[in-house]
Amino acid sequence: MTDVWTDVVGQESAVDVLRGAAASDHAMTHAWLITGPPGSGRTNAAQAFAAALQCRGEDAAADAQAVRSVLAGTHPDVTVVATDKVVIAIDDVRDLIGVAQRAPSQGRWRVIIIEDADRMVERTSNVLLKAIEEPPPRTVWVLCAPSPQDVVVTIRSRCRKVALRVPPVDAVADLLARRDGIDREVALTAAHAAQSHIGLARRLARDAGARDRRSRVLRVAGGIRSVQDAVLAAGELLELAQAESASSTDERNAAEKAELLRGLGVDDGQTVPPNLRAQVRQLEEDQKRRARRAERDGLDRMMVDLLSLYRDVLVLQLGSDVDPVNGGAAELVASLAEETTAEQTLRRMDAIGEARTRLEGNVAPLLAVEAMAIALRPQG
Repeated sequence: MTDVWTDVVGQESAVDVLRGAAASDHAMTHAWLITGPPGSGRTNAAQAFAAALQCRGEDAAADAQAVRSVLAGTHPDVTVVATDKVVIAIDDVRDLIGVAQRAPSQGRWRVIIIEDADRMVERTSNVLLKAIEEPPPRTVWVLCAPSPQDVVVTIRSRCRKVALRVPPVDAVADLLARRDGIDREVALTAAHAAQSHIGLARRLARDAGARDRRSRVLRVAGGIRSVQDAVLAAGELLELAQAESASSTDERNAAEKAELLRGLGVDDGQTVPPNLRAQVRQLEEDQKRRARRAERDGLDRMMVDLLSLYRDVLVLQLGSDVDPVNGGAAELVASLAEETTAEQTLRRMDAIGEARTRLEGNVAPLLAVEAMAIALRPQG
């Protein structure tokens, strides 16, 4: 069988399970739940599994072509659902159920991958439940989520679970060097900064702007000395998140709107007829929801970066012999370690964790970030 597992790094036990299932119908089941922390490679594992399921082991050239088409997202029997909105829409899931009823047209299996299955609310999960309970004989569902607890119990109880772990830093760096041609030292630094999150490591290694924004986040925390500093810092962090969100969505939004208008027969610069405006408004509402999600995700990543900073501070304060996450911020780490105690550092980390929880609970981002920033100022 064509080796499809080379990009699933640091997950040997999970790969053994998935490889064995793909190679034998007797080891297969109709529903899988792949879980792991952000950046562990859930999507990579799901796509590799889907590719392996399409390999017949009889014709190497045909298998290689099937693998390429699955990984490129063009295989007719593999459907991937991903969302950058707050939740996966119930209509999207209903569409999947129709797809699942079709027999595979070219491959061995019809595979449906749902990324971020934790973004399905209970009502949407209930729509999916019956399709998972009674699937056609050659249909496989592959759901991805951070943990089994993030998926409703009725769904997860019907899935075979495969757990991924945080991959080793060296393995992530090797992947970036091999797959993306990134200098090994640059890749290693990015992998450390991303704390083995494969996607973030790749972005940090390739995007100087992303590295600069991350450095600014760490410097903002180091400059908080008063409540006024904290309020200003919170505003700066929010602006950074909004700028990052805009940079990743503005071009896409414009392209989507232009495509919709072309489909509606509206030329550039022409006023949208009243009977078509509802469709344009719906698109704009979807884009706003996506932007809000991107902003919150950006803020959460910033908070993870801040946690890594204070983790390095705590390591220094306790005299622990482990590698720092932020090797390039050694001076800032040393300064924070000298001016505070380990107990104060732990309180700061607790405040960041609380802010992440508040964001997840849809607290206004500025309020959550301001409360966090105030807690980061020196005490006493």
